[in-house]
Amino acid sequence: MTFAYQNSFDSYVVAALFDALDEPVVALADGRVVFPEANARYDAHPDASILSAVIHPTGLGVITGGDDGRVVWTTKEAGPIELASHKGAWIDVIAVAPEGQVIAYATAKKVHVLDLLKKESKIFTHEHSVSDLVFDPKARKLYCATYNGVVVWFARIDEKQKPTKLFWAGSHTKIAMAPSSEFVITAMQESALHGWRLKDSKDMRMGGYPAKIKSLNFFAKGKLLATSGANGAVVWPFLRANGPMGEEASEINPLEGTMVSCVAGAPEETILAAGTEDGRVWLAELQSTHIEWIKGEKGAAITSLSLSGEGTRILFGDEDGTVYIFEPAE
Repeated sequence: MTFAYQNSFDSYVVAALFDALDEPVVALADGRVVFPEANARYDAHPDASILSAVIHPTGLGVITGGDDGRVVWTTKEAGPIELASHKGAWIDVIAVAPEGQVIAYATAKKVHVLDLLKKESKIFTHEHSVSDLVFDPKARKLYCATYNGVVVWFARIDEKQKPTKLFWAGSHTKIAMAPSSEFVITAMQESALHGWRLKDSKDMRMGGYPAKIKSLNFFAKGKLLATSGANGAVVWPFLRANGPMGEEASEINPLEGTMVSCVAGAPEETILAAGTEDGRVWLAELQSTHIEWIKGEKGAAITSLSLSGEGTRILFGDEDGTVYIFEPAE
């Protein structure tokens, strides 16, 4: 397979993302941020490790959190700009809401919200450490995955408010929200998903996984949810008012001897990409059931993977630090 871009940076790829202009940006564990097509590299976290990364709410550049307690915004034109610093903290989870221009990040039990429009910040304190965050699409509410469920805050009002809680016993490690705002789904420590239908807080148990789920992504206009945690990509239907309740998941392209490590779907299309723990990457068009191998040879585990907005380009990286961009032949 010939790639439009391939380069080794000798550092674990924490995140491989497309910005709002479909330009690729990569965050590396050694503290660097790389814009592959612009040949621009910055030490966003000198002498520290990047733990988390998301595209900035404006759609330009990347926000990174590090084990140096810093939150940094890096663009290819301006380089790194520090947004916040918390000595001794690890910033391993960040979420953004483009419509509301807000940023949230966790420092153990505290979640910090930066409002870029009002130019103010607030802190929401929890009983337990927060492992993941997601805003609803309009940035009205912030959902915090933690021990025994999800804590829900109004994102842009006073921090003295009393949050609501979506309870389910156990440790919730990842979180995703349906684009319709009707469902919230978490990955759990014990190799299962749990979900809530938000209009009535009805629980949804989504089990049967052989391994922990480290990647989950809504796609196809929110009608499908893809996850890792199995030999193939697991896809749940969200086609009806009850979401996946009463429905069965499908496992796409299961492979013997390896697990899917990360998944990414096209926001508007039934196109799904997956990377595996043995270094392979494939693309599936779910309506036609066609599977295309993007990287068929085995190698280092794929650690991050993204599709461009139209699903025409694939960006991915592995634990050895190699970054690839695939573009279909015209």
